[in-house]
Amino acid sequence: MTEEVQETQVFPLAGSSYRCPAPQYARLRAEAPVVRVRTEGGVDAWLVTAYDEAREALADPRLSRAETVKPDAPRIGGAMTSTPDMIISMDGDEHARLRRLAAGAFTARRIEQMRPGIQRIADELLDPLAASASASSGPVDLVERFTVPMPLTVIGQLLGVPMEVLWLFAAHARDFVTVDDQGEDSDSVNGLAKLTESMVDVVAQKRAHPAEDLLSDLIAARDSGDRLSEQELVTFAFTLIGAGFDTTANQLASSVLALIAHHRDQWNWLAEDRSRIPRAVEELLRHVNLFSTDSAGNPRIAVEDLELGGVRIAKGDAVVIAISAANRDGRVFPDPDRLDLARTPNPHLSFGHGMHLCLGKQLTRMELEIAVDGLVRRFPDLSLAVPESEVPWHLGGINHALETLPVSLRG
Repeated sequence: MTEEVQETQVFPLAGSSYRCPAPQYARLRAEAPVVRVRTEGGVDAWLVTAYDEAREALADPRLSRAETVKPDAPRIGGAMTSTPDMIISMDGDEHARLRRLAAGAFTARRIEQMRPGIQRIADELLDPLAASASASSGPVDLVERFTVPMPLTVIGQLLGVPMEVLWLFAAHARDFVTVDDQGEDSDSVNGLAKLTESMVDVVAQKRAHPAEDLLSDLIAARDSGDRLSEQELVTFAFTLIGAGFDTTANQLASSVLALIAHHRDQWNWLAEDRSRIPRAVEELLRHVNLFSTDSAGNPRIAVEDLELGGVRIAKGDAVVIAISAANRDGRVFPDPDRLDLARTPNPHLSFGHGMHLCLGKQLTRMELEIAVDGLVRRFPDLSLAVPESEVPWHLGGINHALETLPVSLRG
């Protein structure tokens, strides 16, 4: 059975959408939860689809992210362009060193202290939308007016980056997260160059005029007596911005679309009792598929022989962890393909696991809770303004990303 799958499956598997991972994953979970597949990059890789094996792989230090950005690393396909100085491309002590520098800003206590400010940002964006609804104006683009500017403003205030720079970042960030586009004049490489140029200027200004924000703290930071290098500062800063706004914006927009287009009863259920929203957010994170290639764009390379799910993985082998597939494992999530906003427990892997567990997971949760709460409270009759087939998606990125979300605020 494994040999048959190896010959017929090519990663990324076709058929993924924001509503579910590719349907072939269900069969793989049942028949071969760790299976060798051909990838679009032309090399073989081990594809992990079941929850227990995915969780184990995410936590295994023998599966290296740093190896994937070396010059001779195999081209796996379906992966985001990354560089050796990005925290997502580091292992061990180097990864831990950078993570410690920012960890204090993302503790549960610090994030909770941000709640009033995040609520204020959401209200300032939703107030003019409410005024538009009262004036019976036409459809609005929720991506442009809310789902992008809210998390962008939040991460900007946390880091201390001016909004004009953030909007420039937003304009180029999607080029950077284009998958497997690494040519000399590619959108991805050009996007990285523009992001780097803008962040170099911001870091220089912040060095001259430090403030009470995370970027100033990073600039002043010491770790084992060493100052962060200029390149580390720049790369870490735009990595935090990208992770802090783009993924949250995409998850929020897709979640709203799923609720108003396919789960109206559950949207109404939230509007009836907004105390249900925190638990609902966990289910939206599990069920609404963020990853367009179903791997979070982060393959790994084995640095020594190991066994996973009863399969021997050799040193040098590539491993792809299909988080979206693991989140639909019926052995962990009963009736896994059903959106159940009251689901508990809900140990989804959408934030990862192990050393690369998302640093901003609590911030993302809070932003999603505040955003969904504001929308169902102010616009309980929110509906799509066009047929879903006419809603445009950005193609070629690691995430399912709506270009626009035209909605009617009054139903």
